[in-house]
Formats: sequence, structure tokens, C-alpha cells
Amino acid sequence: MSELIDDSRPIFMQIAERIENDIIDGTLSEEAQVPSTNQFASFYQINPATAAKGVNLLVDQGVLYKKRGIGMFVASGTRELLIEKRKTQFYEQYVVSMIREAEKLGITREQLTWMIQKGDETQ
Repeated sequence: MSELIDDSRPIFMQIAERIENDIIDGTLSEEAQVPSTNQFASFYQINPATAAKGVNLLVDQGVLYKKRGIGMFVASGTRELLIEKRKTQFYEQYVVSMIREAEKLGITREQLTWMIQKGDETQ
């Protein structure tokens, strides 16, 4: 677990996103147990109810499930679903807005493609 750094977003959402990130990058595998809400609360020095809200958000989405008396676990098939969700968010947040801005500036699709390819070369 790493530090929560974005004060502009609710902490429970950051907890949920941290778990999602750990699933996507393989830190948490499918069917693995996730840290308890008390562990999250202790680590981030937050109220356990806030940590529980982030975990429960993922339970509501089917990302996590509860084994009674044991804890929360990552549901099977979750990693691919999260990757697809993030790809959709990436497209909507970055690609669509980039295309709109390019159109406002009179940048053609070919020029935009060239700019993206040029950006690849700098890395």
C-alpha cells in the first residue's frame, strides 16, 4: 500500500482505486484476500468506516466478495473487467477531449497521429 496523495478526491474512492490498481498490476491476484478495513484505516490513519466505504463500493460492483468470518476477496474475472473499464475511462477522459481540442485548433487527424507518434519517440 502506498500513500493517498489526492486531497481533492474522497478518501474512500482512493481506497477503492488503490485496490483496483493492485488488481490490475497483479499485486492482488484473483481470489486473493484484500487487507481488512482496519488494516487500511491503520495504514492511512483514517476512520475504519471510511475504509469500509471504499471496500464496500467494490463489493457493490462485484470486484470483491465477502467470505463470512474470513474477509474480503478478489472475485474471479475481475482483472480483465477492470482493465476494460479503465480503457473506456481513458478513451472518454483523454482521447475524446484530445480530439475535440485538436479540432478547435484546426489540427487534422493526420497531424494528431504524427504528434502521438512523435511523443512515443521521446520515451
